[in-house]
Amino acid sequence: MKRELYNKLIEWKNNPNRKPLVLSGARQVGKSWLLEEFGRTEYERVVRFSLDRAERVRGVFESKGSAEEMLRKLSALAGKDIMPGNTLLIIDEVQECPQAIECLKYFCEDAPDIHIAVAGSLLGIALHAQVSFPVGKVDMLRLYPMTFSEFLCAVGRQQMADELRKGDWSVIDGIGSAYIELLRQYYYVGGMPAAVLAYVGGEGLVRVRQVQQQILAAFEEDFSKHAPHGEVPRLRMVWQSIPSQLAKENKKFIYGAIRKGSRAAQFEVAIQWLIDAGLVYRVNRVSAVKMPLKFYEEFSVFKLFVHDIGLMGAMVDAPASEILVDDSIFSEYKGAFTELYVCMQMMASGIHPYYHSTDNSRVELDFVVQLGTGVCPVEVKAEENVHSKSLRTFIASHSELKGLRLSMKPYIDQKWMENVPLYAFREYFLRLVAVGSHL
Repeated sequence: MKRELYNKLIEWKNNPNRKPLVLSGARQVGKSWLLEEFGRTEYERVVRFSLDRAERVRGVFESKGSAEEMLRKLSALAGKDIMPGNTLLIIDEVQECPQAIECLKYFCEDAPDIHIAVAGSLLGIALHAQVSFPVGKVDMLRLYPMTFSEFLCAVGRQQMADELRKGDWSVIDGIGSAYIELLRQYYYVGGMPAAVLAYVGGEGLVRVRQVQQQILAAFEEDFSKHAPHGEVPRLRMVWQSIPSQLAKENKKFIYGAIRKGSRAAQFEVAIQWLIDAGLVYRVNRVSAVKMPLKFYEEFSVFKLFVHDIGLMGAMVDAPASEILVDDSIFSEYKGAFTELYVCMQMMASGIHPYYHSTDNSRVELDFVVQLGTGVCPVEVKAEENVHSKSLRTFIASHSELKGLRLSMKPYIDQKWMENVPLYAFREYFLRLVAVGSHL
């Protein structure tokens, strides 16, 4: 399956100032497969170790010898020579040996011609566990669940994905119904590669849901195995509460909705663990929609999103008929699925979203993003009724801004606001970012 991050790996390989690569991302988003495919295609040989089941390899890093000594031992254990330029050295599940992360600085300083890439499903957790991270000595990339465009390619709709990138609205709008049908499928399958592979392979909707449930079960195992023992019950409570919190009219995360009388101090560690594991996206509120948004960020008011739309469907056991047949999926659960879809496409594109509301007003902007030289207030409309009351009210008092509405309607520029189809907004954003512009 084609992954867009592959092109970033090519850039990394060809960069004369290349450093050891750290590839992060949640469990089962395809990190190992991507690195192996990259190595198989772009190098003469691949040497791969998985530190969750290679005690002798862990010992190499724990001894902290020189880069030359470590390479000699790793070559011996692999039965292959690790040669400069033509070998990709992959260290997987690197979180199982924090010393391996620390040793990357030696490869950067003393063996810069060795191509080494490390990955781990809980790498974010390891980096907060008293690891001396080699700041400035590594390159970093993050892999997310498959985007809608990647899903289109996986199901044999490469040309439709290309049309989104070209941005010719006369073509895109002309086949809008086909995009909507495929978007329904994406809502059900999501972007976890194992689920997409089962769907593409014709294994059926029941099998796709089984795969999703297996992934969720693996997350629960990670809670018990890797999280601090005292935090495990709170982790589960936060994780299981997210879908119901998103189904509220006001999607702001409420601690009291987890357990009556709960307070922030009781769940802060659990929430941060889920974020570090890549399982949850946190979208903080901004008090003002001005450049730069970071200045106005409020850390005490936020939304939490599960990192994959297919997995959230499995968490709430949303029926396939509701997603693939009825129109209700786009409006049920207060549009929770559609807001999650928008959030995960933004995150995978390197666009960090915020949201905006005030305590004394009913006006709420679903998302606010910084694009190029300006900020963009975004309203997400999953229903057929696309009357943008909050967005219009906000723009009326902020005439220097232009709004963006994401809906199932075709593209239209209404001067004060642009409507962009939900299935096309990510590529639209990326085009704006590429030219350093905004609405």
